[in-house]
Amino acid sequence: MIPERTVTTRIDTERCIGCGLCVRVCPAGTLAMVGDKARVVGDQSLNCGHCAAACPVDAVRVGSLSAETIRFSSFSSDSRWLPPGQFDLAQLVRLMGSRRSCRNFKDKPVPLERLEDLVKIGISAPSGTNCQPWTFTLLPNRAAVMELMNAVAAFFARLNRQAARPWLRALMRLVGKPQLAAYYRDYYAVAEEKLADWRATGRDWLFHGAPAAVVIASRRASCPVEDCLLAAGQILLAAHAMGLGSCLIGFAVSALQNDRAAAARLGLAPDETVRAVIALGYPAETYQRVAERKLPLVRHFTLES
Repeated sequence: MIPERTVTTRIDTERCIGCGLCVRVCPAGTLAMVGDKARVVGDQSLNCGHCAAACPVDAVRVGSLSAETIRFSSFSSDSRWLPPGQFDLAQLVRLMGSRRSCRNFKDKPVPLERLEDLVKIGISAPSGTNCQPWTFTLLPNRAAVMELMNAVAAFFARLNRQAARPWLRALMRLVGKPQLAAYYRDYYAVAEEKLADWRATGRDWLFHGAPAAVVIASRRASCPVEDCLLAAGQILLAAHAMGLGSCLIGFAVSALQNDRAAAARLGLAPDETVRAVIALGYPAETYQRVAERKLPLVRHFTLES
């Protein structure tokens, strides 16, 4: 998908000092120096805002962008650009390592303004060709979360009934669709156990008692999955900094991708595909230290110069 390329950039020529910084950072050739002033010369724009962010005299405006996206309700922010190397790397690493997937939440609501601020933080993530294809559906209370929980449980109950049939798994393999057999092998037993417990006790095995959630979806784009997961990653870190616990709920993503009626009940349009679901709330668990991780596979590819 080619994102909206309409040029909305405007330059105040009275303010412009002709430094050329906006031209240098423009990735689309929208701007150029004409005489001693920067001018809009292109007929397309990424609407990325590089030019406005670089201008030392605030002479550039990009009309498609909103200042509301960098104004927050639940905390005070600093809109000054932070140059590379001027943040405490050790503290950043500590934040990343301290964020854990939370599966024990307090019975305490999350203010709506916090959820809305998390969305604003999420959309500061990069996206392919600056498509920004994401949508965010907020579930701000426990009742809304349980409505989604019921829909997910119903989906997996139907899926388990299908997967339990050997002939159907074999038939799907024959027609080149082995996913049902793979699901039966990897997830059927655990889903059946959790569903039985859900029916017997009503225990929330999916959202772990979270009082809020965010559903991140995408419209068509060049790399929609990556775009949404990058936004989700920023939300997870920001939630920790806010004092919230978070957990990615993969089963809910699968259900909403395959059950269009459930997605529609949340207000999602037919052209939106769910990419991430994040449970949020105040954590009822603490840790003493940053956890270690498995060693990754790392390759070194070099060429002789």
